[in-house]
Amino acid sequence: MTSLRKLGSSDLEVFPLSLGGNVFGWTADRDQSFAVLDAYAAAGGNFVDTADVYSAWIEGNSGGESETIIGEWLKARGNRADVVVATKVSQHPEYQGLSAANIKAAADASLRRLGTDHIDLYYTHFDRPEVPVEEIIGALDELVKSGKVRHIAASNISAERLRESLEFSDREGLARYVALQPHYNLVSRETYEGELQDVAARAGLAAVPYYALASGFLTGKYRPGTTVDSARASGATKHLHSERGRRVLTALDDIAAAHEAPVATVALAWLAAQPTVAAPIASARTVEQLPALLGVAELRLTEEELKRLGEASA
Repeated sequence: MTSLRKLGSSDLEVFPLSLGGNVFGWTADRDQSFAVLDAYAAAGGNFVDTADVYSAWIEGNSGGESETIIGEWLKARGNRADVVVATKVSQHPEYQGLSAANIKAAADASLRRLGTDHIDLYYTHFDRPEVPVEEIIGALDELVKSGKVRHIAASNISAERLRESLEFSDREGLARYVALQPHYNLVSRETYEGELQDVAARAGLAAVPYYALASGFLTGKYRPGTTVDSARASGATKHLHSERGRRVLTALDDIAAAHEAPVATVALAWLAAQPTVAAPIASARTVEQLPALLGVAELRLTEEELKRLGEASA
């Protein structure tokens, strides 16, 4: 049985891989999504990540499709109490921004789609610097006090705004961010490492990185001269054209061979070993894609291997 990880200062205990729900209702239909969720749960997984906007970018979708599928799955399986559900606010076409009124309305809409009375972890999806942190934290605190949200978190936020938010929460005794969802992986380290990571570490926040596999590049399936049929191929192939990307792939290949493990597992294991990281997020369209992701729960890289990957990706 894989041991769960404590999420920052919260009372949430999560599997070391968060299952990304961005593909549900997009590249995975309802049946495929249910199959992936079933397989993830069967392996001990309990941490599902979504957002109210998933997947409004698809023609015919209006946003909320992923939440709806997850809600239907939770109801069908009767396992709501066993799953840590994370969702986000600010990007849904009908609920744009982080005004207090919008945060509350968007949360109610998410709760309806998820078919539940509480969200375990509620993120501000993209910070809106024009809205004072006092207004954002005040609204989130009301959701926590009402029982609609258990814990709050932030994604895509600057170190300065994160610090301001935490200081306001502490000063006023209001709900406080327990986690941060940054863009962070072996070939994209600049956004998180440095000041943002320092603020998170000092405040005891857990990091739950998205794009943990760089849109699929870190699975190793993108190679010079290959074409991959994926909605995210353009995001992945750009790394093939950088010296850093090629260096990282070489190091991943060697370490994966030594462990007889998939390249993706090694890339996630590097991320999971970084300071503050509790659980990388990765998504699977099919059940066949899951084992390489779930392997992060068992694979421990040596100090030497971590160092080699760190140097290759510097």
